[in-house]
Formats: sequence, structure tokens, C-alpha cells
Amino acid sequence: MAAEARKQTLEWLQDAQRGFDRVFDDGADIARDVFKAHPESPFHMLGLAALSFLEAALSFETSRMAEATSMLQAADAAARKQLKAAKSLPQHGRFSASAEWDLLVADCTILIGMTHALSESYVGYLQCLYAMNNAHSKFTKLYKLVFPIGLDTAPTPALSRRSSKTSISAASASTAASAPAATVTVTAAAAALLSPPPRRLFGRWGGGGASAPVSPAATPVPIDDGPIEELVVSGTAFGYGLFQLVLSLLPQKVKSVVGFFGLGHDRRLALRALAVSAAKNDVHAVFAGLALMTYHGVVLLSSGYQADEKRILRQYREIVDRLEGRYPSGTLWILNRAKIHRMENDPDNAIAVLRAGLAPNPARPRKFVQAESLLVFELAWILLAGREYELAAKEFLHITEINTWSHATYFFLAGGCLWRVGQYDRAQALFDGIPAAIDKRKFGGRDLPFEVFIKKKLAFWKAKQRRLTGSEDGYVKAISVNPAEVWNNHQRIKPAVAEQHIRDWLALHPPISTPTPYASSPPSPPPAYPSPPPPLDTPDELALRDVLLGVAHRTAGHAAPARTFLETAHARQPLLAVSTWVGGVALFELAVLELLEARGAEPAAGASDAERRQHWRSAIAAAGKRLEAAQALLGSEIDLASRLESRIAMLRDEIALKKELVGL
Repeated sequence: MAAEARKQTLEWLQDAQRGFDRVFDDGADIARDVFKAHPESPFHMLGLAALSFLEAALSFETSRMAEATSMLQAADAAARKQLKAAKSLPQHGRFSASAEWDLLVADCTILIGMTHALSESYVGYLQCLYAMNNAHSKFTKLYKLVFPIGLDTAPTPALSRRSSKTSISAASASTAASAPAATVTVTAAAAALLSPPPRRLFGRWGGGGASAPVSPAATPVPIDDGPIEELVVSGTAFGYGLFQLVLSLLPQKVKSVVGFFGLGHDRRLALRALAVSAAKNDVHAVFAGLALMTYHGVVLLSSGYQADEKRILRQYREIVDRLEGRYPSGTLWILNRAKIHRMENDPDNAIAVLRAGLAPNPARPRKFVQAESLLVFELAWILLAGREYELAAKEFLHITEINTWSHATYFFLAGGCLWRVGQYDRAQALFDGIPAAIDKRKFGGRDLPFEVFIKKKLAFWKAKQRRLTGSEDGYVKAISVNPAEVWNNHQRIKPAVAEQHIRDWLALHPPISTPTPYASSPPSPPPAYPSPPPPLDTPDELALRDVLLGVAHRTAGHAAPARTFLETAHARQPLLAVSTWVGGVALFELAVLELLEARGAEPAAGASDAERRQHWRSAIAAAGKRLEAAQALLGSEIDLASRLESRIAMLRDEIALKKELVGL
């Protein structure tokens, strides 16, 4: 009985492996056929559900989300059936015969929660929380079983780290020389990351067995696990890490409910657990790598300041190298390769990688449309950041041909790009199409947060056009600031591009009174508008210009005017009627400025540790006050509040890491 069950499990695993390999190598259609061939197998059912989940997550298609949830529920029921049958089977390998099914049940539960969280609604977050609560006890039980002494000695994709209670988000390799004696170097794991691992779903069959405890000061030797052990170890690390990460990223309003349920969360432990999973070879390792890449990319783009950016980029690159080597045709790895170039302020290479990935290539047939749309979006965003407005508009509109998610958003961004180059009729047509696009694609019966923001902007421009002309007709000509220039797209642009933005906004009327090096004797004329935009005649428009000028001056290397512009933007907060998000964003950007200024003025190499600590203590205290004030401004009436709240949380994590690195 036990031998037959084990043989059946082996057959399912080996066949499911083919499906997962296809998923991550852009063969989604082939993978779907592989998974459908064994409808009785929980692994195949989970494979179908995981594929549907990926398609939902990459495209935000509501139909896919409902489908993913239904499939996950079916896979959960099948895994529970196997779990019940395995209770009576003898142990094989390091864990009980039911451990793998316990894990699959937990996998299904947490992925169901993730589909709810994708809605970005508080109802969705609460549904996610309910699912997480159900998974909590199961993952905690597995975690204690698999990692009885914690994760400190488990290999990760980092070249070095600190032990004790620090995690993957802790010290970088650059601080290894001064790290405590308990530092663990995991060169074997790092070497494994730089070469393609075996193409097997859960590792090798056989070879399990008990392992001796590992001393925290010793270099851990990876255990030659069989497929079941590989599944349980990697899956537990992935699920526990994802569980902790999702809880840590929920909005504060939802976190209060988390506290009510008694669920704790530790983002640093989450990232550490995901890194442990990513160092393995099973399918969970790929999902863990995806989670880490996504998080690192968001931190690099949105937090504004990183305590150790080189470490983040190095680890990001190592994960991409590994997965790209394993799945050379995978669009997701092409996307993340381009993102790394973008984060390194190398837009030219990022564009080259994206265009090569989108070009026809017989050696790499493209069949993962949802992932392809991300390449197009990334390309559009980089072109926008480089002021290639017509090219960016073309790519934003191309997304609407291959992706059904929020065409209103893409119309809005493309319209802004076309407005900037004087194609007012085309821009007006796109803006006129936005209300119908929103009504056509209600997300869970409501508008998306960004669509709420867009509708307010359209109403604002129409009101201004009525003031100017007595009619709403042609309200696109009432726009004064390019609506495509969102506030966190100017952190990682070249100083020369930031200067062009500054000259754009300084050319608007009324003129600014803040001293700026670009206000007198400019070395080059300001970029010409096709026709002069109307004057800024509301506090909302003046505050928007201030916050954009503040961020652009900071990027161009002029901290003093950046501070003044941002403080002025915040001071206008009580007067704002529509752009109520500006005050909180201005405070957040001021916190970033405090930290970037401190990094630029860090004491010289000969300074004492005490001097260095005092230098950072002052900067961190100032940044902390700015973040507290920004947090206090958040509320349901503030557009995109949950996004700013996430940025604040990420920056606080980076501040906590910096405090640790300097010994505060």
C-alpha cells in the first residue's frame, strides 16, 4: 500500500515537472495540456491553478482571478483527500507521509488569499486575511517541523549575511569583514545560483534521511534531499515567507484586524524564508524567486532610499541569472533583467533587452501573453521616463490590444504623452473614451483606486475649461502639467532628463519664487511646449508643480531648492480640493531627501564610529518625523493612500536596516 502510493506520487511529480518547466519557459498552452492530462493528481490540479493564478496576477483579469480561485479550491480538496489517506502510511524520508499533502493544502490556502489581495480593496484584503488566518497554524506547524532551530544556517542566494536575528534584508557582503563571528558564508549556494539546476520539479527521488544539527558558526552543507523532502523544505520556506510578507504589506487599517486575530508578521523573516526557498531547485524556488524579484523591484522603485542598494541589486541579479539560465525562453526573466538595468540608471540597455524580448524569434516562440504585456508596459514606462513621449504613447496603447486590465489607465497615460507633444485631438479622444472604459471593466463591482484618481482629474480639467472658455469642450487644452508624469517616476532618471523636466515646469505661469539654479541664465532654453499651457490658477496645480519640482531638483543633485519646493507643496495641503495626496507625498519625499543628504555628507573614512552614529542618528530622526507626519495625513479620502502607505512602510524598513548597519 505505502509503496504503491509512493510510486503514484513519483509518477505525478515527474509528469507535473514537465508542466511547470513549460510554464516558466513561456509554454503556457503546452503546460495547460500537461496538467489537464492527470485531473486526479493534486500536483497537476495545483499546476493548473498556479498557471491561472500567474495569468491573473500578471494581467489583473477578473475572469482569471475567479478561475484561479475555483481551481485552487479544487486542488485544495484533492490534497485534503490525499492528506487523509496518508495519515495511516509509515514515514518515509525525514518527514511523515502526510507532510507533502499538508504543504499542498497550505499552498492552496495562501494562494487563494493572494487572489483576494490582488483586488487592492479593503474587502479583498480582509478576504485575504481570512485565508491567511486559515493557513497560519498549518505553516507554523510545518515551519517548526522543518526549521526547528530557525533559518540562520539555511543557505540563501546571498554571498554572505549576518546571523542571529538578522535576515536577508540585513547586512551586505560589503560589511562581512566587520560582522560578528557567527557570520555564515554560503558559497556553495551562491555557486548553485550561477549555474542551471537540474530540471526536476522537486529534486531527486530518493536520498533522504535525517540530518544532524548544524552549528550556527559552521558552513551549512545542503542535504541531498529526495523530492518529498525538497518539496516540504522549499515549500515550507516559501509559504511561511510569503505568508509573513503579505501580512507585513497589508494597509494599516487591515493590520489592525491582523492584530485582532493574533497574527504576527516579520518582513525581514519573510524575506529570509523566501531566500531559503529560492536556493532550492523545486517549483517553490521559482515562485520564491519571483516574489523576491517583485519585492526588490518595488523597494528599488518606490522606497526612495535604500540602506544597501548594491546588496539588493546583487541578489536580484543572482536570482535572475539562475532562473534565466534554467528557463532561457521565459519572458519573466527578460522582464526582470530589464528592470535591473532600469534600477541601475541604465535605460538604454533596459530598452534594448525589452525590445529584443518582444522581437519575433523562432528560437523563442512567445506564448505567455500576460507576461508579454509586462514587457510592453515596462518599455512604455522607461520611454516615458526618458521623455520619449510619442513612443511611450504607442506602447501604452499597444497594451490595450494584448491586456484587458484597466484600459482607462493606459488611455490616461497615452493621452498625457500625446498632450505633451501637441497631439491634442488624439489626446482628447483618449480622455473621452475613459469613462466608458471604466464602466466596461468594473473590478469587483467598483472602480480601481487609480481609476478613481483619473475620474477626479477629468472632472478637474473640465471645471477649469469652463472657467476659461465657458464650455467643457476641448478640455484637454485646460491641462497645464502632463498627467502622465506621476510622482515616483523621477527617482531613477538621468540628471539631464530631470533638468528638462525642471525647465518644463519652470516655464509655467505664474513664475515660481523659490531660488533655483535653473531660474536665471539657463545654459539652454526650456523645452518648448507645442502651445503655451494655461496658467496654474488653483492651489492643487501649484502644489502639484511644487512636489514635481522638488523631486526633480533632488534627482538633479540640488538638495536646497528640493527641500523648499517640497515644504511649499506640503504647506498648501489645507487649500487642496482635489489633489489631496500631494501633502503626504511631499512629506515622504522630504524623508527620502533627509536620508539621501545624510548619505552624501557621510563622515570621511577616518571618522570615529561615534561620529558616524551621531551623523545618522540626526538624519534618521528627521526622516522619522517626516514619515510620521505623512502617515497622519493618510485616510480614505486621500487618493492612492494605500500605495503611499506601502512606500512609507518600505522606507521604514530601510531606515531600520541602516540603524542596524551603523550600530544605532
